Amino acid sequence: MKTILDKQKFKVVIERLAHQLIENHGTFSDSVLIGLQPRGIYLANRLVAYIESITNLKLPYGKLDITFYRDDFNTSKELHIPNKTEIHFSIENKKVILIDDVLFTGRTIRSAMDALVDFGRPEK
Repeated sequence: MKTILDKQKFKVVIERLAHQLIENHGTFSDSVLIGLQPRGIYLANRLVAYIESITNLKLPYGKLDITFYRDDFNTSKELHIPNKTEIHFSIENKKVILIDDVLFTGRTIRSAMDALVDFGRPEK
């Protein structure tokens, strides 16, 4: 197994992402953060905790499960066990920041955008 980011480099990545989000979204008054279940929430949790620690803000942060929105949901014989979706705020007219652990083909993000429509109509 090859290590891509050690603990220190991962900390730097979290800090850089956090500062970019703060620069682009300020007080997050019109933005929300959504971590994608199952593995994206680990990155999202770290990112949100760091931003909150340096800004003293309570960020609008939710967790989204996309199990039933995946385009390959019915093509697999394995049993899909959904995770919990926790979005306790409106995304109506908000800028939604989706956080996941990997970006490859974009299928997960597309599924997340499909799922988010059930929660309202975001601005971006």
